[in-house]
Amino acid sequence: MEQTRTAPAGRGTAPRGRATPRRPRRGRIIATAAAYLITFVILFPLLWIVLLSFQPNDDILGRSFSFADISLANYRQATRTLNLLVMYKNTLVLAFFSVTAGLVVSFMAAFALTRMVFRGGRRRAQSTLRYYFLAGLAIPVYVLLFPVYRIDIALGIFGTHLALILPYIAVTIPFNILLLTGFLREFPEEVEQAALLDGVGLWGMAWKVVFPLMRPVLATLAILNVIYVWNEFPFAVTLINDPTLTTVSLGVSQFQGVYDVDYGAMMASATLVLVPQLVVYALFQRQVISGMTAGAAR
Repeated sequence: MEQTRTAPAGRGTAPRGRATPRRPRRGRIIATAAAYLITFVILFPLLWIVLLSFQPNDDILGRSFSFADISLANYRQATRTLNLLVMYKNTLVLAFFSVTAGLVVSFMAAFALTRMVFRGGRRRAQSTLRYYFLAGLAIPVYVLLFPVYRIDIALGIFGTHLALILPYIAVTIPFNILLLTGFLREFPEEVEQAALLDGVGLWGMAWKVVFPLMRPVLATLAILNVIYVWNEFPFAVTLINDPTLTTVSLGVSQFQGVYDVDYGAMMASATLVLVPQLVVYALFQRQVISGMTAGAAR
């Protein structure tokens, strides 16, 4: 019998059973380059602030990228001038009460807009009310400063924590409702129907069935709202006149005088304000992304 010989595989031929690796497409390369560029644009100002916090004022104004006179003098000046523990405590108190109350009110409003039917089947009124809440996203904060100031004076709460807690709740409600209604529209109705068959009422349906299953989007909103309260400045500088109630955003502005500005200490205090936010966001970034995706399904 004659034996047939198989020719050896050449260098240009791929062995059988293995897929030839595909070269990255041009679109993937462009997307990767764009992602790196956006990351650089976002991180560059933060890195620059950290660099400036170690430099004296003369180098900041003249030689911003100089590494000749790096020291911790700005941080010592910031810690001597600012009572960081009091500032952090005041900001955390404001964040706890405003975020907690804002999430509760937003959840109740979103549940009513997506699950309850108005009397007489007025779905147009229900839709109008939802757009009324969402219209708050288009109102600039600076437009609200004078009305809120007059309301706080009339209520006698000017210069207190409550003077900031109420505006913070009102400002965060529109964005919270936007994400919560999007999540509730994708919520499986079979879960609620099963709860109704078990005799669960409306109140129990909202807080014992739906609310626990909304932890991803609620955690996302809690993180974003805390970051907003942490960085908020217009309301704080307008409604707080007591040094013992100073927040972290107000502390950074204390280094700006009438005739001069201590840029080094300002950059150091800004770094101390930024670091806790970056740590929190780095720890919960997956939770934020998953919650934003769930809330923006529609």
